Amino acid sequence: QVQLLESGGDLAQPGGSLRLSCAASGFTFSNYAMSWVRQAPGKELEWVSGIYADGSAIYYVDSVKGRFTISRDNAKNTLYLQMNSLKPEDTALYYCARGYGSRWSLYDYWGQGTQVTVSA
Repeated sequence: QVQLLESGGDLAQPGGSLRLSCAASGFTFSNYAMSWVRQAPGKELEWVSGIYADGSAIYYVDSVKGRFTISRDNAKNTLYLQMNSLKPEDTALYYCARGYGSRWSLYDYWGQGTQVTVSA
């Protein structure tokens, strides 16, 4: 069965860095676009970044452009999110999701999430 397992979330100071990973299994990872989505306490889901199956196109929400970098290693079936210059407003539960697009219905599998907390 399809599984997405995130890791790497932690407590970080403002200005610090974290690297999230998402290990995928149960499907041909290299055939699918993937995304990172986050949910801050008391707020709705927010799409953060997406990457095409072959990595040929990458997109970010404006609030993370220049600070976050999405990447993937199709040989290792793993999706990454390098997060630099972290801000308190980046605090959220970060999900790895299979899919990309403007409607949540385009995302068919989700991980359980990894918590990122940015605080001094």
